[in-house]
Amino acid sequence: MLIYFGIILVAAFLLQGLLGLRQIKNFSNTFHKLRVLAPVAIGKNPKKLRSGTLILVAVDNNGSIKEAQMMKGVTIFAKFKELKALKNKNLAEVASSYDQLKRFDKLTRVCLLDAYKNYINYRTNKLKPQDIDTSIKIWSLPMVEKIKSLYYKALGYGHKKQIN
Repeated sequence: MLIYFGIILVAAFLLQGLLGLRQIKNFSNTFHKLRVLAPVAIGKNPKKLRSGTLILVAVDNNGSIKEAQMMKGVTIFAKFKELKALKNKNLAEVASSYDQLKRFDKLTRVCLLDAYKNYINYRTNKLKPQDIDTSIKIWSLPMVEKIKSLYYKALGYGHKKQIN
């Protein structure tokens, strides 16, 4: 009976990892699609127990939003959806206008303001494109870290030794 519980637990753990990789791939594809249009400002509002939100906003040199995509949800099944209400609007005007911001829910407003802050940092050279690493390091994913720690614990190495 204990073996079946262990098998189910490992299967659920692996399924979560695979679906998490699918979500990372969705982020990567959406980011690159927007990056072709214009520089991308990222706004985030991560939550542990409530719905987390992530927004990607392609903003041209004039501050005009070419396209905006938002991922909102608690689970790994959340995907990006287009925010058509922001298309062709000026990011600074949206961020500074109470009337425009109140059209969105609180999580979206926080993300938009975070994206605007990141856009301002980028435009004032406080944030540079090369400072942001968009590559995915498979060996740093939580699932892989957990497997490595279990492996080293079983071998008696403790948690000090790591493979990179």
